[in-house]
Amino acid sequence: MVARMPQFVLVDVNNFYVSCERVFRPSLETIPMVVLSNNDGCAVARSNEVKALGVKMGTPWFKMKRLAEAHGIEAYSSNYVLYGDMSHRVVSILRDFSPDIEVYSIDESFLRVESVAHLYGGISAMGRSIRERVRQWTGLPVCVGAGPTKTLAKLANHIAKKNPLFQGICDLNSLSRLERRQLMSRIEVGEVWGVGRRISKRLEAMGIRTVLDLRNADPKEIRAQFGVVMERTCQELRGTSCLALEHLTPPRQQIMSSRSFGRPVEDRDELSEAVATYVGRACEKLRQQGSVAGAVQVYLETNAFKEGEPQYHPGIVVPLPEPSDDTLRLTRAALSGLAHIYQSGYRYKKAGIMLMMVTDKSLRQGSLFDDVEKEVRSERLMSVMDAVNRQYGSNTLRSAASGLNQPWAMRAENRSPRYTTRWDELPEVS
Repeated sequence: MVARMPQFVLVDVNNFYVSCERVFRPSLETIPMVVLSNNDGCAVARSNEVKALGVKMGTPWFKMKRLAEAHGIEAYSSNYVLYGDMSHRVVSILRDFSPDIEVYSIDESFLRVESVAHLYGGISAMGRSIRERVRQWTGLPVCVGAGPTKTLAKLANHIAKKNPLFQGICDLNSLSRLERRQLMSRIEVGEVWGVGRRISKRLEAMGIRTVLDLRNADPKEIRAQFGVVMERTCQELRGTSCLALEHLTPPRQQIMSSRSFGRPVEDRDELSEAVATYVGRACEKLRQQGSVAGAVQVYLETNAFKEGEPQYHPGIVVPLPEPSDDTLRLTRAALSGLAHIYQSGYRYKKAGIMLMMVTDKSLRQGSLFDDVEKEVRSERLMSVMDAVNRQYGSNTLRSAASGLNQPWAMRAENRSPRYTTRWDELPEVS
């Protein structure tokens, strides 16, 4: 039996956050719009109309207001619950096309398709089916790039997105060698997956300015200058697959949770609510990956940009007697740390926690004094808490220390409804 050459497809949702907003409000389809970061600070997603006006990613909203007034730009607060659910729906559709999938980010997934593409009449036809089904079932527009390596699939996706002639699908396998070389010669080397700004500058100093230049570079010289990762990139551009799909995300060694407040916070009780909330979020992730934490770090920050105000940036690490994934235990540890570092008279802008010394729960070393009954109760309680939050939404069930009203929470003054996950926010049809 002849082994098939690997073939990868990258599916990427166009302007993902913006597109999610437009699904439920079709009137926004041609309106220039941005989605803002936490506390409505900076643009983290821009529609094509806004990009055409020269607005860069990360531009602060207050700097855009005159431009927004002149061109009718609408701004929306980030709606991460909606975006996460829409991402899950897209991935569910992609799993129907190939079980061999890597969810690379919230809006991108790699598929390995050499064993299934023939069922759809080839890779290009499969790409068209993916685009049509995702659009029909979710309302989201996607671009599809395909090639014999992940790096080439990523490049093909870039071409599909930037070149209207490809109509959202670029299969490098269907192009002639000359056509591929011409396309590569027109794309700057900084567009290659894994080549950041600093590396691209060093490459340009070596005379490597385009994707084709990097493809033709000597892999040994690239390795000597940049290391084995860039050598693999060079080989991937030549069509040699060096990067396999990552089906499982490696467990995190540290888990952080933090947010800037919607307004300055001085009250210790409000800080305690914030810290307890962040511990709850981090512990949920800890349990999802089957880990326990041996310590928790707590830190506070004032606003460094407010030069006229007193500044204070304390932090403390609180070790646990035994590694744990219990939200209540870790919350108690975090709040004891907060009590040590909190000082009145400061206007705090941000608080955060980090779970440290994270290890596999199955390898946790017990002790002679373990209270087995207590551990069983803890596991049952955390299991119920996670099940309720999965079914009814994040923070449905949480520790009392997190508070109820949370007046310190980040601003989201123009957040759209969570159409797909909240009964009281379902879209209405008139």
